[in-house]
Amino acid sequence: MSAQVDESCVLVEGPWTHRFVGANGSRFHVVEAGTGPLVLFLHGFPEFWWAWHDIMTEVADAGFRAVAIDLRGYGASDKPPRGYDGYTMAADVTGLIRALGERSAMIVGAGAGGMIGWTAAAFHPKMVSRLVVLGAAHPLRLRAALFADPRGQFAATSPVLRFQVPRYEHVLTRDNAALIGELMHRWSGPTWAQTDEYADYEARCREAIRIPQAAFCALEAYRWVFRSALRLQGYRFVKLMQRPLITPTLQLHGALDTATLPRTAQGSGRYVIAPYEWRLIEDAGHFLHREATETVTGEILRWLKAH
Repeated sequence: MSAQVDESCVLVEGPWTHRFVGANGSRFHVVEAGTGPLVLFLHGFPEFWWAWHDIMTEVADAGFRAVAIDLRGYGASDKPPRGYDGYTMAADVTGLIRALGERSAMIVGAGAGGMIGWTAAAFHPKMVSRLVVLGAAHPLRLRAALFADPRGQFAATSPVLRFQVPRYEHVLTRDNAALIGELMHRWSGPTWAQTDEYADYEARCREAIRIPQAAFCALEAYRWVFRSALRLQGYRFVKLMQRPLITPTLQLHGALDTATLPRTAQGSGRYVIAPYEWRLIEDAGHFLHREATETVTGEILRWLKAH
């Protein structure tokens, strides 16, 4: 039997403030440090706000208001049964920007959080002044690669395809979320995966995903992507995502990423008409914000201060 876990496991103390903010009809757990222009950090799967704890403090020290959130359904944020579609999750981000008292923000997103970053910038261009995406292809680029690259991106996505199975969240959380550990190990660069830091991070993520309903909510976002593909809602989403991005965008990607292949992500720049840069981070996998923290922090700060 797995031990009971509650939301207190994500309320880690440090040089930041925890609070709860209402936005887009839900209550979000936000972690804040520093003052200045707003930078919103969006974690990926199977993470929570802790993904950014050291990067956000560096960004705060550099003169920004750094806010890392638990996405809808994760950590200590609300876990409603619905709202895991691209439209709602993009509106969560813009709702949070307003709830935090700002008209716009710079967004840094990793993995699934990077996909939300792409979407928020496409749907609400005036509210996203800068975008940094880590380990995430533009949603339309990923969609194309799933069809065009069956031995590459489609094969790499196979673990996520299993998320479509009803009640798969029980498989995910079994044995203290052992499967989450396997997925993180598979998606990480081999050097980092042998470190004590990795072991601690994996343990934290495995604990957080076992908060009641968190695994179900996390999978619902992936289920929506596939369910919507054959529906009018999905068709509309694709049409809206075809708008060229007017937000200056920096795309960082781990050269060893086995979840979103570098060759899949690399074509994303065609959707950006603003200043755009692509940088491949050597020896890093999918969690490059944890694997190459110093390099990634330097790149984020360079981009936030540029233009």
